[in-house]
Amino acid sequence: MELAAEIAEYRQGRAVPARVVGEFRRAVLLVPYADAPDGALMSAVSGGIRWLYAFTDEEALARFAVARGEADREWPYLAVLGARLADAVVPAVEGPAGVAVNVADADGSMLFPPVAGIVPDAAAVDLGAGGPAAAGSGEAA
Repeated sequence: MELAAEIAEYRQGRAVPARVVGEFRRAVLLVPYADAPDGALMSAVSGGIRWLYAFTDEEALARFAVARGEADREWPYLAVLGARLADAVVPAVEGPAGVAVNVADADGSMLFPPVAGIVPDAAAVDLGAGGPAAAGSGEAA
């Protein structure tokens, strides 16, 4: 089953969380680049967590562009496996980070927080890792 379908099943209470995480890891996700000269990936900070935006397909990314009022511009993106995002990109981010999938889809979005079982233990805030913000801020994922 594809990630968007697993998320829908989960949101309806019919999916096993480990299966959703497994599908996230196997999925090719589209991660837009930030409109910045350094080539960073687009993200936002909420609750002390940096959330990398990722989309299951170009249609989901287009809905995000429309929601931001920026549908008229080009949206360059990186196509990357969810496992690569979780295992390589998230740990490289300064402070705690997770992945926000299909954030413009009210009934189809899902957050993959920086916790054990989703990201490497060294980046998991529930294990006391995840950088300086996790250790001293008192904020939870």
